[in-house]
Amino acid sequence: MKGATERRWHGWIGAALILLGSVAGAEAPPDPSLELQVGVRVAPPFVVRTEQGFDGIAIELWEEIARSNGWRFRYQAFGLQSLFDAAREQHIDVAVGALSVTSDREKSLDFSQPFAQGGLGIATAPRSSAWQALLAGLFSWRFLAWVAGLVLTLAAVGAIAWLLERRANPAQFGGRPWHGIGSGFWWAAVTMSTVGYGDKAPVSFAGRLLALIWMFAAILLVSVFTAGVSATLTVGALEGQVTTVDDLRRVRVASIEGSTGARWLAARRIASIGMPDAEAALEQLAAGKVLAVVHDAPILQFLVQRSYPEQLTVLPQRLDRQYYAFALPEGRPELREAIDCALLEAIEDPRWHAQLQRYLGTDE
Repeated sequence: MKGATERRWHGWIGAALILLGSVAGAEAPPDPSLELQVGVRVAPPFVVRTEQGFDGIAIELWEEIARSNGWRFRYQAFGLQSLFDAAREQHIDVAVGALSVTSDREKSLDFSQPFAQGGLGIATAPRSSAWQALLAGLFSWRFLAWVAGLVLTLAAVGAIAWLLERRANPAQFGGRPWHGIGSGFWWAAVTMSTVGYGDKAPVSFAGRLLALIWMFAAILLVSVFTAGVSATLTVGALEGQVTTVDDLRRVRVASIEGSTGARWLAARRIASIGMPDAEAALEQLAAGKVLAVVHDAPILQFLVQRSYPEQLTVLPQRLDRQYYAFALPEGRPELREAIDCALLEAIEDPRWHAQLQRYLGTDE
C-alpha cells in the first residue's frame, strides 16, 4: 500500500515537473544564439531596398528592437501575400513592413503593438485648369467621332442634292462632281443651321422633297449632336478629377494585389486593376492608364513626393484608419512580449516621433 502511494506521488510530481518545464520553455525568450528569420516586404518609406540591404522606418525600428534583445537575424524579401503565408506557416519568425492590423489577419496571425497609424488614401492626377479639361475634351476621340459623323451626314445629303439638281439647276449645283457636291454640302449645312442664306435652293420636285425631309431631320440631328457633344465635353471635364469615394465608381482604379485597399474596394463592389506594388500602380496613374490609386496613404504620399511631385497628388481625406505593426506566427507569446516591450520603449522616445514627422508628415 505504501509503495503504491509513493508511486502515485512520484507520478504526480513528475507530471507537474514536466508541465512546469513546458510552461517555462514556452515563456522563455528566443535564444540569442539563434538567428531569427525576418520576412520583409518592400513598401517605402516603411521598408526601402538599398545596395546594403534594407532601410526604412519599420526596418530601423526592428533593428532597434533586435539590439535591445541581443538577437541575431536574417532578412528575407517577400511579396505581400507570400509574406503573410510564410508567417502563418512559421517559415519566418517576424514579418516587417507596412502591415496593417485587420480582423481577418488577426484570425491566423499575431501582431505586435502598433508603431504607426495611417489610413487608405487616393492618389490621382488632377487637371491643372478648366481650359486644359476643355482642350482635352475637344481632342478626345468621342468629340472627333461626333464631328466626323456630322461631316459625313452633310456630305451624304449634299451628294444626294447634287444628283437630284445637277441637271435641273446647273447654275447652283452643276459643274464638276467635287464642285457640285461641295455646293450640296454647303446647302445642307446652312439648311441644318436654319440660317438659309438663299444663295442655293433646289428647284426640281425631287430636290424640294429632299429639302423638306432634310429640314425636319436636321432639327432632330442638331438636338442629338448638341446633346452628344455636351456629354462628351462634360465627361472630358470630369475625367481625372476624383474628389470623393463615389468618383471611384466611374473611373479606372488601381490597387495592390492582396492589400487592404484592394479588399476595401472589393467590399464596396468598386472594380480595380490589381498591381504588384505601389510603384507600378503610380506609374500607371502617371501614364494616364488609370485615374486613381487606392492604397496606404503614407506610402502614396512618400512615393508621390519622391517621384511625381508635379504630376500626382494624394487627396486629403482618408477612407479608413489603419494601424501598422509587426506580424508573427501564432503561438509565440514569448517572442511577441519581448518585441512589445522593446517596441514601446522605442516609440516613446521623442526621436521616433521626429522620424515619423520626417517620413510621413505626421508624428502619430
